[in-house]
Amino acid sequence: MSNTIIDTNFNFPSQKSVYKGKVREVYNINDELLVMIATDRLSAFDVVMPKGIPYKGQILNQIATKMMKDTEDLVPNWLVATPDPNVAVGHLCEPFKVEMVIRGYMSGHAAREYKAGKRTLCGVAMPDSMKENDKFPEPIITPATKAEMGDHDEDISREDILKRGIVSEEDYIVLEDYTRKLFQKGTEIAVERGLILVDTKYEFGKTKDGKIVLIDEIHTPDSSRYFYADGYQERQDSGEAQKQLSKEFVRQWLIGNGFQGLEGQSVPFMSDDYIETVSERYIELYENITGETFVKADVSNIQSRIEANVLEYLENV
Repeated sequence: MSNTIIDTNFNFPSQKSVYKGKVREVYNINDELLVMIATDRLSAFDVVMPKGIPYKGQILNQIATKMMKDTEDLVPNWLVATPDPNVAVGHLCEPFKVEMVIRGYMSGHAAREYKAGKRTLCGVAMPDSMKENDKFPEPIITPATKAEMGDHDEDISREDILKRGIVSEEDYIVLEDYTRKLFQKGTEIAVERGLILVDTKYEFGKTKDGKIVLIDEIHTPDSSRYFYADGYQERQDSGEAQKQLSKEFVRQWLIGNGFQGLEGQSVPFMSDDYIETVSERYIELYENITGETFVKADVSNIQSRIEANVLEYLENV
């Protein structure tokens, strides 16, 4: 769709390199700052969909910005400024090559593994006799190795992370501590909004001076799953599906149309009408989780807008 940003090709002053992930594109400025642009790309099952979702990048960026500000007293983060609705500027960090996934409920990937008969996920035991979307006795951390664009993230245990030297034990203890603190805070914020934070993932990096900080996104619909709290228990007791706000509804639509990112499968056609409903769901989550009305940015020429705002910011750094 013409009012979306799918790809960028900027050349900012003192630009050293650019990294393009599944959704975000990160520009290295003089090995000091990172300019992270949240595009409107949509990925599911680690596959990027052919069409962008209007306002998705703005929504992700603004939720992440707000949540980083709301949690910076608990966990340090990389964020310096947000010069554009789709852009975050932060300190250059060396990212850890694991995603710290934490689950409060047996949903999504965990539920699919459970249905397949598995009772251990990433080396963590899951109790018997659970139903999909039941709450775990305590939140469980189920890390994943980070994948390049188009590749699948892979489950990995704490033991394997340490054995393979992906993260040192000293650093991993910090990652676990930060993950639990952020999830607890995210849970409290969700409760205030009438939501349940079901599961989420956090990414961390290390600054030049060796400080571990939160990077990338936090508590967005791409990185998190939310249920509506009202009626949750009644739906569980009656075996109904939970009413949720997350990217899971896209995954379920894809599954229903014969796609799970497996070899030989093709992404089903997404009509403009369906794309519009996805955009509306993202806006709905933004307003629910932030408690604020979403204000649509000018999308008449997103590329020019982003470039002008970033250039103005860099000129004044």
